[in-house]
Amino acid sequence: MNYIKKLIPFALPYKKYAYLNIFFNILYALFSTLSFVALIPVFKVIFSDQREATDKPVWQGWLELQNYGEDYLNYFIVDNIEKYGDFKVLMMMVGVIISMFLLKNISNYLAMYFITFLRNGVLKDIRNKLYDKIVTLPLAFYSEKSKGDTISRVSADVNEVRNSFLAILEMIVREPLTILFSLITMLILSPKLTLFVLVFIPISGFIISKIGKSLKKGSLKVQKEQGVFLSVLEETMGGLRIIKAFNVEKMFAGKFEDSNARYYKYSNKLLNRQNLASPLSELLGIIVIGVLLVYGGYLVFVDKTMDASFFVGYITLAYNILTPAKAIAKASYSVKRGDGAANRILEFLETENDIREIENPIEKQNFETEITIENISFKYEDHYVLKNFSLTIPKGKSVALVGQSGSGKSTIANLVTRFYDVNEGQISIDGENIKNLSKKSLRGFLGLVNQDSILFNDTVANNLRVGKEDANDDEIIEALKIANAWEFVKDLPQDIHTNIGDSGGKISGGQKQRINIARAVLKNSPIMILDEATSALDTESEKLVQDALENMMKNRTSIVIAHRLSTIQNADQIVVMQKGEIAEQGTHAALIAKNGVYKKLVDMQSFE
Repeated sequence: MNYIKKLIPFALPYKKYAYLNIFFNILYALFSTLSFVALIPVFKVIFSDQREATDKPVWQGWLELQNYGEDYLNYFIVDNIEKYGDFKVLMMMVGVIISMFLLKNISNYLAMYFITFLRNGVLKDIRNKLYDKIVTLPLAFYSEKSKGDTISRVSADVNEVRNSFLAILEMIVREPLTILFSLITMLILSPKLTLFVLVFIPISGFIISKIGKSLKKGSLKVQKEQGVFLSVLEETMGGLRIIKAFNVEKMFAGKFEDSNARYYKYSNKLLNRQNLASPLSELLGIIVIGVLLVYGGYLVFVDKTMDASFFVGYITLAYNILTPAKAIAKASYSVKRGDGAANRILEFLETENDIREIENPIEKQNFETEITIENISFKYEDHYVLKNFSLTIPKGKSVALVGQSGSGKSTIANLVTRFYDVNEGQISIDGENIKNLSKKSLRGFLGLVNQDSILFNDTVANNLRVGKEDANDDEIIEALKIANAWEFVKDLPQDIHTNIGDSGGKISGGQKQRINIARAVLKNSPIMILDEATSALDTESEKLVQDALENMMKNRTSIVIAHRLSTIQNADQIVVMQKGEIAEQGTHAALIAKNGVYKKLVDMQSFE
């Protein structure tokens, strides 16, 4: 329960429901015991054929509690039978039993009613916390973790923990109290018989705990494997076009089936061990019941020290212990499974975010002079992709970064936006290190258009409102016009209120990119970062998108990462990169005249 204990803070906002659950569980345990105790006078009325009138017994202290209880019950039954007759007294006793069972079940319902709010509240808050962690962790984290594993933690692991919280509350309140109240009553009825039960409980608990020790390890295997096949599923759905085009359906089906088979094997082993709890505890219980029947029969028929009706009531109470004992066994197994799930959740929640803000970061309001990149170096693991890179970008100017793949162009964009942090050197805006700015204010200056058109399964309008949440329809249409997107959006079934499907699948690549640009236009950031925004487009779409980009870049500071050199010839400065360093820089005309690396790149693309 080490990891589940760490999740207790999630339950604190719902503690009133926990208290109400505990209160009604106490009532449940009490009425559960009383409902079986109430059977004793019924047996007394039905089975006793010798009823001698006695005086009302006098209380003589706790040591004589058993005798006092038995004498008082005899007095009560004989006295009432003389007044009302056997059948009426029997009806009265049956009414008491029904009332006890009614109160027991009402208490049970109310206990479950209140625990529902606690369970689902904890579920909601853990998922919210996990989602917050997902969106705040740096991009580098997801280059090492599979999406399926993350999804598994948010869904399956959280459900497992929710079930464990219920199991714990049952285990520490309702079922133990039911056993305790029953044992106290049994001890009053017969201390000798109860000795057998007190010996049985620790032996049973020891045997069941031996089986339960392997559950946490097995649970981790199950949950980890679930993350694997969810990852395969996510990759399959994302790459379905390639899978079909290359006829590799069977290859991916094999990967999924292998993972699913392992999940099947681990789940069977785990559940079979868990399912052993109930029959094992019942078998151990029945063995003790058998011993009680033999020894109790001796006390009734041979030793004559116990009344038959009390003995039958005692046996029903002893059997009443079996149900909560089985529940505790199953609950302890659930807790071990939940502990494994809690371990995975906490591992994720406690993951350090390398992109940290300083205490009281600066909330910068305006971009005034320049972006300065000073002697920065950056490496992925042990491989440096940037070395002592320096660049100044004045306000209102456009700088293009060109070079071969792997030269570090996109890394510059990731560092300026603080998706990653530099290893050496610093990046400043108006002389202020971006590490001293709040991430919100830094990214408020930046508009981003990627090579991959990242759109959401929503309307055109809501996709644009990612750039400006409170934008009205007129502002959205104006942004679409600037991005050359209104010409096709106005022809959609519900224009800007048309849903464009998962990842914008209902529209073409060029149309998706223009909506991306419109989103950046709507944000109206003073600094634009264009990361190969036209490289995946056909010639016609590229022309439309390039026009849209030029409209957007007017009077803005721009960092343009380009593969197609035809798109950056008007940039104020072109920086040619090789292996993380600047090979040469200047205007298009100056670099052509220099007849260096840039000229070779231009010639390779047959650009005139």
